[in-house]
Amino acid sequence: MPSPTYYWGTGRRKESIARVRIRPGKGHITINGRSVEEYFPRRLWQLHALEALKVSGMEGKLDVIVKAHGGGLSGQAGAVRLGIARALLALDPEMRPVLKKADLLARDPRMVERKKFGRRKARALYQYSKR
Repeated sequence: MPSPTYYWGTGRRKESIARVRIRPGKGHITINGRSVEEYFPRRLWQLHALEALKVSGMEGKLDVIVKAHGGGLSGQAGAVRLGIARALLALDPEMRPVLKKADLLARDPRMVERKKFGRRKARALYQYSKR
C-alpha cells in the first residue's frame, strides 16, 4: 500500500505554532490526538480554526492532523487557521484568490506588548495616591 500524500502548512499566532498536515479523506480532524470539539471547548475557537476549510468548500473532504503548541487556545485556534489555509494552498494553488479574499493567508502580527519599568503593566500606571 503506497503511503498517503500529505500537504503541509505551518501557522503562527501570538506565541502559538501549529504544524498542519492535510490529505484527501473522510473529514477527520485531530488536534494533538484529540477531536476539535474536545480540544477547543468554545464554539468560537472551533469555527475560527476551521474557517479555511469552510471558505474553500473542502469541509468533509480532507483529513486534517494538527500538532499545536505554545500560547493559549485562542492563539492556537488562529495558528491552526493559518496552517490549514497554507496547506490548502499547497494542495491546490488555484484556491489562492478565495483564501486571500477571506483574509486567511495573512499572519496576525499582533503580539503582547512588553511591560515597562515604573509601570504596573505595559501601559497602566500604579494607582496615584494624593494623601
